[in-house]
Amino acid sequence: MPANNKYLNPRPGHRTATITAAIVGGLLVTISVHLALAVWFDKVTVIITSTFSAFILWAILMMIAFMAKNGLKIWGIYLLASSFFGLITYWGL
Repeated sequence: MPANNKYLNPRPGHRTATITAAIVGGLLVTISVHLALAVWFDKVTVIITSTFSAFILWAILMMIAFMAKNGLKIWGIYLLASSFFGLITYWGL
């Protein structure tokens, strides 16, 4: 049974932006969140906790990216979020 055309994205650029935002952008946000937590809290505890929480957060961010209609908006949101947590990491030093 073929997919319904209204759910398919006709432009390959948006599809590529969505896929890269899901994989790379989600990973950037996940890493920056855990770096910010490591600066403000105990580093050993954050590293031990991040073995599970990083994968869960990354999976959630991937699902959010694939549910969005525009991959470029998700890229913008993920870059803003990673920049915000990067600034928190910088100010925490």
